[in-house]
Amino acid sequence: MTPHSIPAFHRSLLVIAIAQAFAATAYAQSNESNPQEVIVTGLKPQDNQDARSKAAGFTEALLLDTPFSIHGWNSQQLQNLQIRQTTDAMKYDASVNDAYNAVGYAEQFSIRGFALDNNSSYRKDGFAIPGDASIPLENKERIEILKGISGFQSGFATPGGIIDYVTKRPAATPVRSISTSISERGTLYGNVDLSDLSNDRQFGYRINAAGERLRSYVKGADGERQFASIAFDWHLSPQALLQLDADYQHKSQLSVPGFQLFNGTDLPTGVQADMMLNQQPWAKPVDTRDSNLGMRFEYRLNTDWSASVAANQHRFRRDDYTAFPYGCSAANLYPGYCANGDYDVYDYRSLNESKSLLGSQALLTGRIVTGLIRHQLVLGVTTSRREDYFGDYVYDYVGSSNLFHPVAVPSSPNQPGVASLRRTDREQSLLAQDVIHFSEQWQFHAGIRRLHITRNQVDAAGYDRHYWVSNAALVYKPRAEISTYISTAQGLEHGGVAPFGTLNQNQMQNPARSKQIETGIKAELNRDLSVSAALFRITKPLEYVNDANFYVQNGEAQHTGLELSAQGRLTAQWTLGASISALQARQQDTGNPALDGQRVLNVPKQKATLYADYTVAQINGLSLNGSWQYSGNKAYTPDNSIIVPGYQVWNLGARYATKIAGTATTIRFNIDNLADRFYWRDATQALGGYLFPGAPRTYRLSAQFDF
Repeated sequence: MTPHSIPAFHRSLLVIAIAQAFAATAYAQSNESNPQEVIVTGLKPQDNQDARSKAAGFTEALLLDTPFSIHGWNSQQLQNLQIRQTTDAMKYDASVNDAYNAVGYAEQFSIRGFALDNNSSYRKDGFAIPGDASIPLENKERIEILKGISGFQSGFATPGGIIDYVTKRPAATPVRSISTSISERGTLYGNVDLSDLSNDRQFGYRINAAGERLRSYVKGADGERQFASIAFDWHLSPQALLQLDADYQHKSQLSVPGFQLFNGTDLPTGVQADMMLNQQPWAKPVDTRDSNLGMRFEYRLNTDWSASVAANQHRFRRDDYTAFPYGCSAANLYPGYCANGDYDVYDYRSLNESKSLLGSQALLTGRIVTGLIRHQLVLGVTTSRREDYFGDYVYDYVGSSNLFHPVAVPSSPNQPGVASLRRTDREQSLLAQDVIHFSEQWQFHAGIRRLHITRNQVDAAGYDRHYWVSNAALVYKPRAEISTYISTAQGLEHGGVAPFGTLNQNQMQNPARSKQIETGIKAELNRDLSVSAALFRITKPLEYVNDANFYVQNGEAQHTGLELSAQGRLTAQWTLGASISALQARQQDTGNPALDGQRVLNVPKQKATLYADYTVAQINGLSLNGSWQYSGNKAYTPDNSIIVPGYQVWNLGARYATKIAGTATTIRFNIDNLADRFYWRDATQALGGYLFPGAPRTYRLSAQFDF
């Protein structure tokens, strides 16, 4: 398949889906005597007092009662905010930052100052999926963030938290929706969302399909994307439910490298956000294909107990190409660009990389009463198996170019090695959770998990070990709409793998334990407005490249922070979303005076985001919205000698709901970075240290048709 071709399968699926949606128009128009009301909301989920999530554990629970920090976006919010990828959503949570989030490559983030693990921190319906490609949102009902240590909930994961993507299921009422949009330098997007139930309402389906022509704000970072998914719900009996889902995505886009320090000491000057360094004649798009196949069966044993089994198979494949800029040999800078903008070009190629991840889960959940005490119990077994295939990559110096006067250089004659099985992870867990209700005011949450992990790697020593992780929390509710808590949690993460360029390249560090203590308060001011605050401290072993160019696990990272948020409707016309984070992230006990006490890299001390949506009473169907995003400065070098300035970004938008030829239609228009301000949004030390600018002023226009 060539990068600019669309498989016949995808064209056929889109044509069929669109035809079904238009076929529903005649039915809708034949029922004009009983039209359905179209309700358009802003940044507001279902009534907050009824908001529930599985992110805190293995069963749905009221967010108000969970002793964890959880933030989510439902499908209506994703539409109104024109969120097409996870990066767009994360801008609205002050606890999340970019972490080597390069345009055209994998989306990567940090939460509470800790970079997420691409192999374990991203979840689909609770199952780990690799975050090595942009995760499609067309078939997602919600995106949820569990902030902080999630050892009990997820097993191995970095201590910042996890991002869970909840799959859309067949809807209770028919869905016939088509959306299309144009943005940036001509990015074109279209998708369909179809759902219906059988006449007896025992069987339902949900189909989502999308196609996208990518024209990034970075000149030359062009590509394409296709996506298709289907989900089934089958009520086999009043007690038994079988759920199946499958999805497939293909994405091909030139990736966008970042910038390094000029002269190895100064932030780049004179550069533009739309500059492309990966523009050699032989540069090719990064080509990824990923798919999921999920299954869940639930059986209600009686009114108090139910059992379930679930599994998910994820497959990922990537051909990775980059004309990679790194260093300046003319000035003996590694890393860094020359003062005049010269940089070395490396031909990087790694073909047929793939990952296969199979997860399974069996749960028994129920309630028992002992005297005046009620117990909500979960007992479970989980397994996962991941296999990583890759070969020896090409990473060859092929010449030099200049940021302001690009130079074409030849590609390397060498070829990547054949991909083979290089790493396997096997994980089995036994878990138990008990939520004890002593009274209407007091609850105690306890969870424990026993992990057996086996890791093998061709060119490094593996391990076969057992671990215990647990969490505990005390919840006090002085009133039904107010919840306070104090909690403690333990976490585990796989040791990092030494990056290329280090003297112990590809070597794994030992698994690392982390600890967290958190206290917080949540309140529902009314059915439409919720507020929360959380104060936390997380500690974990520190990993970094030392002065001898070895990647080591030494010292400790200690992150202490305060998070504040408010979500919901202030009045009949005003909807609000606010998030504030203050974080002190320090490294200590490294034995190096130049590092001890310094700030952790790429983490602002303060960050805030504010979103407001106003329904214009004088014009039926019109809503106006705006948002403000603020980030404090960030440390870029381990000794904190280079500090990247903070920034503010303003965005504006409008939404108009009407009917066109009897079809409910919503038009949305947004302007991002209204002031067209240049800023560094990502200042990562990954792969030698790179700076990524934020997007310039960008316009987005979309139309949604609901038949």
